[in-house]
Amino acid sequence: MAREKLYVPAPEGIGRLPVVSPQLGQTQWLSLALLRLEAGSEYDGETGGDEVVAVLLTGIAEVEADGKRFSGQRRDVFSSKAFGVYLPTATKFRVRAHTFVEIALLGAPAQRGGEVLPITPDRIKSRSVGQFNWRRDIDDLVDASFPAKRLLVGETRNPPGNWSSYPPHKHEVNDPPFEARLEEVYHFRIYPLNGFAVQLLYSDDGELKDAFIVRDGDTVVIPKGYHPVAAPPGYSVYYLWALAGEGRNLFFRYDPKHEWVIGAERILQELAQ
Repeated sequence: MAREKLYVPAPEGIGRLPVVSPQLGQTQWLSLALLRLEAGSEYDGETGGDEVVAVLLTGIAEVEADGKRFSGQRRDVFSSKAFGVYLPTATKFRVRAHTFVEIALLGAPAQRGGEVLPITPDRIKSRSVGQFNWRRDIDDLVDASFPAKRLLVGETRNPPGNWSSYPPHKHEVNDPPFEARLEEVYHFRIYPLNGFAVQLLYSDDGELKDAFIVRDGDTVVIPKGYHPVAAPPGYSVYYLWALAGEGRNLFFRYDPKHEWVIGAERILQELAQ
């Protein structure tokens, strides 16, 4: 895939802003759009043939769908947990903005069925992964136990100077339970805003060998390959991630050259007990 299709700079404007989609030639399954609304405005949408997970990034908003109404608020992605709504295929929905709001709309083709469900902070599963300067915090919004059809969605936060998606791993071959074929999208936010992160993307066959400097609001498409992320000193890095493909179990393989780090993690955990 051409390099310019893998890296999408932060879009500008108000309304529904397409970022990634099969129609744009970047993915087979996944789509991402940002919905920006001014205070007091509304947006009417329909999921069509996709299931959609709407994730509030900032603001106070209300989502109405299938006769249900949910309200949520979020100061920002660094200081508070997510609020979101799962929307099945063929669902009409309305978003009302009580303040300026920004919402990520993540979608993938899915079978019909399912129900509209809220994703509230108290239901989100949080975990800390890694050790030392590859420790990061992960919130699973839609995991394999969530009654979605295809999507997996979560958020990762790197403290300043830390790595994530490390040791490097990939999920591009349908070989359960060792690996799953799942494409992925990372949507980044940086604090302070003038900072950056480094996204690496490389594959065993050498087709991918890229390093991207990503800034606040940028997006990276991961069709295959290993994809570690580094936060520079002084800057916190957040990314919203979504996966879709064959099945909903996140089976992955580590890069065998760096898999030894997992063994080091286990030794450190045992010493700490």
